[in-house]
Formats: sequence, C-alpha cells, structure tokens
Amino acid sequence: MPMAASEIEKRIKAAIPDAKVEIRDLAGDGDHWAATVISESFRGKSRVQQHQLVNAAFGKDMGTTLHSLAIQTAVPE
Repeated sequence: MPMAASEIEKRIKAAIPDAKVEIRDLAGDGDHWAATVISESFRGKSRVQQHQLVNAAFGKDMGTTLHSLAIQTAVPE
C-alpha cells in the first residue's frame, strides 16, 4: 500500500520539526510524490546533506512503501 501524503508530511516534520512542507502527487496515482521542504536546519549544509536529512525520515520505507519521492530543499529567506 502506498504512503499517503499526510504520512509523508508527518514523517518529515517529525525528523525536521521546523520544516515547512509541501507535498504534491506527481502522477495522480498516490505513489509518485514530490516534496518541497524549507528549514533553517538546512543552512550551511550541502544539497546532498539536506536531502539525506529528508530521506532519513523514511528509513527502510524509502523505495518500498514510499516508492518515489522527488525532493526540493531550501532555507527560509
């Protein structure tokens, strides 16, 4: 069973409490998602490190229950 948008947002916010999260269903199938995550905790980190922080929120579910997640990260302006 695919992961719901609400669960994706919940997990990201649990891992990155100050995150502002926007989730989009890319294919309309509930299985291919995009997340925009904005957090002060990303400041000074490389894009790879930022994405690793987001990916860590899903552990073993990344690539299985959560089939596809395109990630965009940023620091607040």
